[in-house]
Amino acid sequence: MGKVKYLLKRIKNMNFGRFFKTVDEVHDRTNKMKISIFLDMIGCGLKYQAGYMDYQLFEMYKMNSKERKTIITRGVNNEIQKKYNDPEYLKYFRDKTLFNRTFSKYLNRDWIDLEKSDLEEFKKFLKDKKEVMIKPSSGSCGQGIEKILVKDHDPSELYERLSKEKRCLIEEVATQIDEIGKLHPNSINTLRVVTLNKKVVVAFLRIGNKGYVVDNFNHEGLAAPVDIEDGIIKYKAIDKEHHEYDVHPFTNEQIVGLKIPKWDEVKQMCEEAARVVPEIGYAGWDVCLSEKGPILIEGNEFPGHDIYQLPPHRDGNVGLLPLFKKAMDDK
Repeated sequence: MGKVKYLLKRIKNMNFGRFFKTVDEVHDRTNKMKISIFLDMIGCGLKYQAGYMDYQLFEMYKMNSKERKTIITRGVNNEIQKKYNDPEYLKYFRDKTLFNRTFSKYLNRDWIDLEKSDLEEFKKFLKDKKEVMIKPSSGSCGQGIEKILVKDHDPSELYERLSKEKRCLIEEVATQIDEIGKLHPNSINTLRVVTLNKKVVVAFLRIGNKGYVVDNFNHEGLAAPVDIEDGIIKYKAIDKEHHEYDVHPFTNEQIVGLKIPKWDEVKQMCEEAARVVPEIGYAGWDVCLSEKGPILIEGNEFPGHDIYQLPPHRDGNVGLLPLFKKAMDDK
């Protein structure tokens, strides 16, 4: 019943213009008949809970039914999230200030909550810092987040403005080690580590590009999967247009073969963090590698399902669902 309800909701909210544009794009790529693509998309939606973006992104038109069953589609990802994450505890991830308090052991950087701090405490916090990150307590996709130079602002005016804007979470800017920073020095290149049933199941490195200050995949960034056993990048990095890179196109730094420093520490930290709020059993952790060790940037209670299953990163055209099922079966 849950699957039917989810499917009906997806149909109700579907962007039909984008749906038919996707049919056209797959037709241009494959030269298959549009009616055939249309019916196959519908079939994948009914059988595998795959949205039309799943169909295109994962190149499901190249997969047989056995291979399709191994993909974590949008609907399957939604099922895992509902099974492992108690809605009453989502606040520990959605409220950034509450997240910082709850996971303070793993932040490894200074931060302050203006709602609980007066002006003098704020001034003391800023005293030894050149830059800070400004964040609202809630929100996603980087909305309301800003990095500022402390010297460019009067502390009293800044305190008053941020308090009015409800952007009350102020953090020390994380810094990264050279081995990761040299890939693209303009951005903090972070690891996304996904835990399921309190175990690391998948990880990838996000790398900025073209001088942008963010490493976001949707902002021309690159993504490369990390082998969770040894921490080595064994596949080419990929961008949103599915271009593949052995070396970084902007800095010419080698990507394939890079071993993530302090990888065992990263895994240990994320698996420990996954036990802090055990009611959230499926989470994505954003990690910066600093000289102090791994730094937890934030947690996500609804990890994405797309970037770590892209076709160039799949062994034998097999998705990650078997691996996730194994983690779910472990006691």
